[in-house]
Amino acid sequence: MILVRRFRVLILMAFLVACALHIVLDLLPKLERRAARPSVEPGCSCAQPAAEAAAPGWAKARGLPEEPPAPASAAGDSGWPNKHTLRILQDFSSDPFSNLTSHSLEKLPPAAEPAEGTLRGPDPGAPRPRDPAHRPLLRDPGSRRSVPPPGPSGDGSLLARLFQHPLYQVAVPPLTEDDVLFNVNSDIRFNPKAAAENPNWPHEGPEDEAFLPTGEAAVDAYPNWLKFHLGINRYELYSRRSPAVEALLCDLGAQKITSVAMKSGGTQLKLIMAFQNYGQALFKPMKQTREQETPPDFFYFSDYERHNAEIAAFHLDRILDFRRVPPVAGRMINMTKEIRDVTRDKKLWRTFFISPANNVCFYGECSYYCSTEHALCGKPDQIEGSLAAFLPDLSLAKRKTWRNPWRRSYHKRKKAEWEVDPDYCEEVKQTPPYDGGQRILDVMDMTIFDFLMGNMDRHHYETFEKFGNETFIIHLDNGRGFGKYSHDELSILVPLQQCCRIRKSTYLRLQLLAKEEYKLSLLMAESLRKDRVAPVLYRPHLEALDRRLRVVLRAVGGCVEKDGLRSVVHDDLDPEHRGSTRR
Repeated sequence: MILVRRFRVLILMAFLVACALHIVLDLLPKLERRAARPSVEPGCSCAQPAAEAAAPGWAKARGLPEEPPAPASAAGDSGWPNKHTLRILQDFSSDPFSNLTSHSLEKLPPAAEPAEGTLRGPDPGAPRPRDPAHRPLLRDPGSRRSVPPPGPSGDGSLLARLFQHPLYQVAVPPLTEDDVLFNVNSDIRFNPKAAAENPNWPHEGPEDEAFLPTGEAAVDAYPNWLKFHLGINRYELYSRRSPAVEALLCDLGAQKITSVAMKSGGTQLKLIMAFQNYGQALFKPMKQTREQETPPDFFYFSDYERHNAEIAAFHLDRILDFRRVPPVAGRMINMTKEIRDVTRDKKLWRTFFISPANNVCFYGECSYYCSTEHALCGKPDQIEGSLAAFLPDLSLAKRKTWRNPWRRSYHKRKKAEWEVDPDYCEEVKQTPPYDGGQRILDVMDMTIFDFLMGNMDRHHYETFEKFGNETFIIHLDNGRGFGKYSHDELSILVPLQQCCRIRKSTYLRLQLLAKEEYKLSLLMAESLRKDRVAPVLYRPHLEALDRRLRVVLRAVGGCVEKDGLRSVVHDDLDPEHRGSTRR
């Protein structure tokens, strides 16, 4: 009996020791951050963001540079809504299959040094004039100040001349209450509990916190990301002259980061970053240098996602006047102060380490490419990446996910039906929602957009559920574009070649961008030059845009010769026609 009792006591002691070790390991991140914080005045709040603290001792001991403290934020200004957080308003993608397309474990070669080459286009030009035909989407019962539209300065701007062209002055149809995603003057109360149900974000604080300003606050006092959300309507993600978009790009590159968490799912690591103005963005870190091409033997689903492709996709989408990509900006991130010190994600925090080259590294958790062999390392703790603005949260603006009819098989040997059936488009056009409305034309726009980038990874797309089938396609997840500049993937154009349909506005803009006075590569170079991580694209990628644009125009020309102009080109510029059918 004595032996049995001693054995029980030993088991109990071992259990208590294990529990104590577990508690200590869980408290380590908080204790280390707390020890690194400087002492504060007795009257100061103890809930200061961790990013303001000095770098922890483990980074100092290795000689990593420190940054000066960030300037005070305007979040506490009198014009701001008196709310605790606005995080509920945002989400990046509702697609449960987003980025779940890589089924290969091939390893990519090490990256080389970044290239500095880029096309030298004209310097930024004069401010763009406000579109007189554009109806304001933000409705405010109070007085409103006149804000000049943002744009390049100087008379030599090629972008300014492009956006003044009549093809870029076509107004959207008059907006009704049903055509606007959010109505500022409505009595909508947003449910704060939805934030606690979001699995992508650790929630702290009471569930009944108020998250959203209602009609009491002036629209001008809203943060730029909220103005961007309020500008979404049935026909466009943002208007051509929206001041909020340019301001949001600046916010993405400069706003103080207050919290970081890993995005669940996906083959590659992506981080959700929250800012001091309660905005959120999806961060994709740099994995390849500008000039590094995807190896020719690699399958599209085993390719890296490129941060610079996300940035370039936004600018290309805007130059094509689709305006279906959320704003994306490049940024240099301090991995110590802006990720490790502010994250509450323990799984992410535990993957940080110091490399043999004395650089700060981490790898996170994901399906593939999240290991010490594929770690993301700074120089020594600075890493480049892209930040994509979130769309409105699904609890406020539901989105519907659609399978792309021309989705690839994502198999090394198996081919998709459209690859073996030349009449596949006829079958698609008999299937809702492609049997009516403008959806098939939206898919053709998306096809041209993907071909210009060389993106073969368009497996799904999304639309806002409020607008039904009569609305635009949102162009999300463009990270696998701009992988090859020496190869044009003609299979991406198959939908256009099989259906032989295109909008007149799209066709005319493509012809305009093929002219020397409005050369697409020069427009892209000028637009990308304003980004904080410029040059965004390697020069051969810019030259490939001009080459691929000519391929698209030849494909449309072949359709016109075969089926006739009226059969191929849909006239969406006729006011009467646009008034009777949705865009």
